Amino acid sequence: MIARRLARTALLVLAATAVVFAATEALPGDAGTLRDAGRASPEQVARARDQLGLDEPVVLRYLRWLGGLLRGDLGRSLSSGRPVSDLLGQRLPTTISLVAAALAVTVLLTVAGLVVTHLREGRGGALAAGFAAVPQAVYAATLGALLSGMLGWLPAVSLLPPGGHAWQEPRMLVLPALTLALPSAAFACTLLRGVLTDTLRRAHVVDAYRRGLPPVLVLRRHVLPFLAVPAIQVLALTAGWLAAGTALVETVYGLSGLGGLLVSAVAVRDAPVVQGAALVPVVTVLIGMLLADLAAATVHRSATWKPTRVTGGTP
Repeated sequence: MIARRLARTALLVLAATAVVFAATEALPGDAGTLRDAGRASPEQVARARDQLGLDEPVVLRYLRWLGGLLRGDLGRSLSSGRPVSDLLGQRLPTTISLVAAALAVTVLLTVAGLVVTHLREGRGGALAAGFAAVPQAVYAATLGALLSGMLGWLPAVSLLPPGGHAWQEPRMLVLPALTLALPSAAFACTLLRGVLTDTLRRAHVVDAYRRGLPPVLVLRRHVLPFLAVPAIQVLALTAGWLAAGTALVETVYGLSGLGGLLVSAVAVRDAPVVQGAALVPVVTVLIGMLLADLAAATVHRSATWKPTRVTGGTP
């Protein structure tokens, strides 16, 4: 079973590399034509494309890039000549700090939302769905105007130099983390609300309420065990989604992370950097899905949690 899941994830990662490479190739223009911003002659452009290897067949370039990935070599930036791995390594700590902070806030907000849903006996799904449908840019503009512009509690931008560590200035992470966490928590609540509602209708939960047990005790003993597996899956997927959604937030708030690097690389058609920066969140999502499946399988097999034994209001 584990071998099958690993093989499936490996195939999905391989497919992701093809999709990322194809999407990069679909971008209009390339580094050879954009390097001199239209000032070069056709002969100079052709020479630049030949030097950068852009005249080779697409399949050959993909296979060469894929071979480099398997060796841990992401290539070199077409604009700066620096190794892509160095550029990613310089920006990665900021993105990791942002995703970790956003994930922590997401978990807290999701738990709070599910507790409120539990106390309201399953109601409140429309509100969570509404918050989840709001675009990330709206959260960025609203939070920035309120917490920075009107109240002045937080800096409007998070100006960190490349290589700077976000945890040195935690206040810089608050606005970006909230912008990521609010829609993610609303979406997580929407996904888990159905499981929670179904669990609240189970006979042993209804019986526990009829016997007058406190709601918090009912939640801990009789509801949470049934939420364990879907909660693990949603947590893993949310971590991947957060990693994949940092580009807008980092650009808006001036964070020097992978998202900002991706946006700047797309602007100059620096294909190796775009491919490396885009592949990181995609692989993160796939690994998150794998870990969620493995964790769910472990919980299902665990002897410490067997829902069939939870009867008559006793754990």
